[in-house]
Amino acid sequence: MNIETSVCPGVCPVEAALDVIGGKWKGVILYYLRDETRRFNELRRLIPDVSQRMLTKQLRELEQCRIVHRKIYREIPPKVEYSLTDFGKSLTPIMTSLQQWGLEYAEEIAEIRGKK
Repeated sequence: MNIETSVCPGVCPVEAALDVIGGKWKGVILYYLRDETRRFNELRRLIPDVSQRMLTKQLRELEQCRIVHRKIYREIPPKVEYSLTDFGKSLTPIMTSLQQWGLEYAEEIAEIRGKK
C-alpha cells in the first residue's frame, strides 16, 4: 500500500509533515513543549525573538493540527497552558534527532570556520 496515493493523492508525506511542523518557530515551540506544559508568557521568555502575534499564530496552527493542546483555566487573571497532545508527543523522537543533528552541525560549522 502506497501511503502517498492512499492518504493524500499526489502529496509527499515529508511535505505534509513539514506543512505541520515547518516554519521558523514551530520547531522551537515543539522543542520547549516536549517535556513539560508551559504557559504563554513562559514560551515568550524562552523564545525572546518571536513576537506575541507570531507565537499566538503558531500555537493556534499547532492546535488546529492536533499537535498542541491549549487548556484555559477560568480564573482572574485568565491562565492558559500549552502542552503536546498524545499525537504531538509522537514528534519527540524527531525533535530529539533534530537537536542532535543541530549540535553536530554546529560543531561542523565551527570546525570549518576554524580552518579558514
